[in-house]
Amino acid sequence: MAFDAGAYKEAVKQEWDRAAAGWHRWIPEINAWLNGATEAMLDAAAVKAGSSVIDIAAGDGGQSVYAAARVGAEGKVLATDITPAFVTLANAVAARMRLTQLSAEVMDAEKLTLLDASFDAAISRLGLMYLPDVQKGLAEIKRVLKPGGRLAAAVFTTPEKSPFFSIPIKLIRERRGLPPPEPGQPGPFSLGAPGVFTGHLAKAGFHDINEQVVEAPVRFASVEECMKWRREASGTMQQMLSALEESEKEAIWAEIADALRGFEGPEGFLSPCELIVCSAAA
Repeated sequence: MAFDAGAYKEAVKQEWDRAAAGWHRWIPEINAWLNGATEAMLDAAAVKAGSSVIDIAAGDGGQSVYAAARVGAEGKVLATDITPAFVTLANAVAARMRLTQLSAEVMDAEKLTLLDASFDAAISRLGLMYLPDVQKGLAEIKRVLKPGGRLAAAVFTTPEKSPFFSIPIKLIRERRGLPPPEPGQPGPFSLGAPGVFTGHLAKAGFHDINEQVVEAPVRFASVEECMKWRREASGTMQQMLSALEESEKEAIWAEIADALRGFEGPEGFLSPCELIVCSAAA
């Protein structure tokens, strides 16, 4: 069956509308996990005081807040996401924190409703790998960046480097009889193989392309706490299990917990995780 990008986007909106509140509850832990990659991304995008920044597939704006702190009152950060629930959360966070330089809008990354050459920098944290058409998304980002403006994005590398994520996904696919995604289809590891992301950037006409591998180990007090996080905050896994009866879901969750128990030790749960931060100039 041919990949249907429109149906995929609608499914993404629905799954994250359901999971957005759960993701947001865990944002302190998520930000702690991704802190190193976030700072590397902001550095690579040259985000500084007074910058205008667009955040693509921003979710609830966890990293947008970091960008807003860097740009200060004289700058601006626009967080964009295809999921209305995430945008509502991001705007609520900006209001609560009195970050007048931060706002959020519902927007498709492949069709940004923005003027050309509007931003100094573009960022994306664990978002671009889910775009159905990466080239279309990169073309839009390049269009809204000022000449010489920088894009920096963090994505997962390869499945074996992030077992906390890849093992559950593999088990769900096996138990449900689901085939792996076809090459080129969106997914958590779709941009992570060597040369894939940088190749996309070059093809889209970006230059001064750089990449940096960032280790981001996942730490929790126990497997049980990690599982609570995954159950509440993973729209991907929730969607993959949505068609099953509750008893079937629980059986798979229990199997996932058993599979991840090998990463639990005296200091708690610790899984490797590897990200790559790629950056380039428009």
